[in-house]
Amino acid sequence: MRASARIFWILAVFFLIVAIMYGLLTGLYEPLGIEPVGFPAILALAGLAAMIGTYLTLNNRKFGTRPEDRLDAEVEDEAGVQGSFAPYSWWPLWASLGAALVFLGVAAGWWIFALGIIVSIYGVIGWVMEFSTGQYTH
Repeated sequence: MRASARIFWILAVFFLIVAIMYGLLTGLYEPLGIEPVGFPAILALAGLAAMIGTYLTLNNRKFGTRPEDRLDAEVEDEAGVQGSFAPYSWWPLWASLGAALVFLGVAAGWWIFALGIIVSIYGVIGWVMEFSTGQYTH
């Protein structure tokens, strides 16, 4: 995780530098001043990379050195269960359908956007709570 954290910290610094340069250049050469969409978007991208870098750094401190951080690690060092995945789940279909409606709604109409938000919330909540209902109740 240490290598992944470094990559995201480097990306955060890079995007911050790019955002500052973008803001300065558009502020100097655009007649209306700083471009109101690209500059905040690049700043948000830097913030998102910093958030992921922070998460990975904290996990590295909590769990210590992982096999992927060691040069002498073998493939079997990371053997075992990698996660729990639901077989034959329909919830990703509803979540992706809702996301598609949201993106379509931005282009076609706000009522489609609202319907997409409702379907997305339904799909994501069902996906998150999938192991807490039905035959998978813990």
